[in-house]
Amino acid sequence: MDYIKLGSTGLDVSPIAVGAMTYGDPQRGHPVWSLDENASRPLIKHAIEAGVNFFDTANMYSYGSSEEILGRALKDFANRDDVVIATKLRHPMRSGPNGKGLSRKAIMTEVEHSLRRLGTDYIDLYQVHRNDHSTPLLETLEALHDLVRAGKVRYLGASSMHAWEFAKALHLQREHGWARFVSMQNHYNLLAREEEREMIPLCLDEGVGTVVWSPLARGRLARPWDEGKATARSETDGGYADLLYPPLTADSDHAIIDAVGRIAQNRGVSRAQVALAWLHAQPVVTAPLVGANTTAQLDDAVSSLDLVLDAVELTALQDPYTPRYDFQGVSDEAEMERLRQQIPGYADI
Repeated sequence: MDYIKLGSTGLDVSPIAVGAMTYGDPQRGHPVWSLDENASRPLIKHAIEAGVNFFDTANMYSYGSSEEILGRALKDFANRDDVVIATKLRHPMRSGPNGKGLSRKAIMTEVEHSLRRLGTDYIDLYQVHRNDHSTPLLETLEALHDLVRAGKVRYLGASSMHAWEFAKALHLQREHGWARFVSMQNHYNLLAREEEREMIPLCLDEGVGTVVWSPLARGRLARPWDEGKATARSETDGGYADLLYPPLTADSDHAIIDAVGRIAQNRGVSRAQVALAWLHAQPVVTAPLVGANTTAQLDDAVSSLDLVLDAVELTALQDPYTPRYDFQGVSDEAEMERLRQQIPGYADI
């Protein structure tokens, strides 16, 4: 495994990150597709043996169970100084006041719970799991900086938000001399390239590395177009999976998926390897998050690092893409906002 730096930091990470949302007590999370501890541990061990040192979870994954399972496995199978543990906070962990969000109280409370569950003295990458518009941004950023100063957190990261919000946060961190966000965990793959409008150029300019979620588009890029939904997660995500990939670009999605299949066949590799290799070719991408539930999926992800796509193949994969939300020619801000409100999940970004 050849390790790379996370953004412009000195932190060495594997260019494949294991997304630990898959690992968690089914009774506390997703009973259909969550893997319990006995099923999760061999996969975490296999990833470590393959050279993966980057593991991402969140406090809300199976309500803390994912952190617990990951923490125990890493303690048993890895050298703590070698691995990079990333976790997140923001979403509700309990009912009642201060049970969610990014207030100073919530941040100081949740970091202690995550440290306890992970069984570690520090978190390598602590990420805000979406923005919290009910808390002043300055309060959030100062509290996060204080965690770094206290040694509880090594680096800070953010997750999906508007580019202008991320730019504002980076500006305030620089202005106040606070620890800055070094990573952005965002939604990016061959079927979802809207982040190329603003967020990705911003990250490139600021030296921020991206750790992308849903790199295989909920599995759509890993199977032929006409196979339909083939994963337990996509079948139980309800309308959410379809909201991420609305049908208005079905023709272009079909063409892209077919191109993935042709290249995979010509190269003698899996479709997943091709889709992941395209992400590896993007300079802004540090590591795709792979939520593997089999060792074969982990091996596939690691093997994608050896697949270098040529210019013709990259063009075949990229050219069919059709922007999902086209704001070209819209100058009126009210009309722009009306169009934005039609984007699924816009209000939750």
